Amino acid sequence: MLLRHAKSSWDEPGLDDHDRPLAPRGVRAVERIATYMEERRLHADLVLCSSARRARQTLAGLRPDLDDVDVDIEDELYGASAYALVQRLRRVDASVVSVMIIGHNPGLEDLAVALARDGDPSAMERLHTKFPTTALAIFDVDQDDWTRLGNGDGYLRELVLPRELS
Repeated sequence: MLLRHAKSSWDEPGLDDHDRPLAPRGVRAVERIATYMEERRLHADLVLCSSARRARQTLAGLRPDLDDVDVDIEDELYGASAYALVQRLRRVDASVVSVMIIGHNPGLEDLAVALARDGDPSAMERLHTKFPTTALAIFDVDQDDWTRLGNGDGYLRELVLPRELS
């Protein structure tokens, strides 16, 4: 699962980008995604989250559903390219079945596009138009060994946008 952080606030122009918090709209979007994940019993064995404040707050909005999940907050995920994200996923232990990355564009969107060799037609079409804040891309991955993960190894099952959820 690839989750772009929720909408951040620009209310403090002098604040470092890494330290920007979620906007109220972002908080509401995370609540909708959290409800969606809970209703569909979407579960990750491992969450890899950017150290940026808005990414950590997005993660916090998904709890308590993730309380029993291993979470790694990583500086390297802040602004990571698709290549860097794949390299990080390749280091995931083979015993881990499901991973969620909470990160940033353009790297996260580029990774989603690169992984998606095929998928739900509606999700594929929307993926190639925009990957907005709090978008959740859900993949089935062909590899049973994270070390071999590469382009085209994913089937895009869903692309969930909070604005489309009630």
